[in-house]
Amino acid sequence: MEMPKVMECSVGNCAYNTMQTCHAMAITVGEPDGDPACDTYFVADRHGGVKDMTAGVGACKLAECKFNTDYECSASSIKVGMHEGQADCLTYELK
Repeated sequence: MEMPKVMECSVGNCAYNTMQTCHAMAITVGEPDGDPACDTYFVADRHGGVKDMTAGVGACKLAECKFNTDYECSASSIKVGMHEGQADCLTYELK
């Protein structure tokens, strides 16, 4: 199984986002209440991450997502964007 990539992130104020690309090594998706939030999202004065790489999905805590297999994401890629005031995995789908 290969780690799916974050092919688009429209959350411009995230510390890992540069030009709609996430440069974290990997992100974690999901909150305990079943919310598909990007747990890696945070705001900082400067942008960080690894500039020559695109983030992958390291873990997904949403067992009820159709793309979740043993807490790993099986989607070919994902998109992250703002939804109801927070950074969410927009690829999330209920089983």
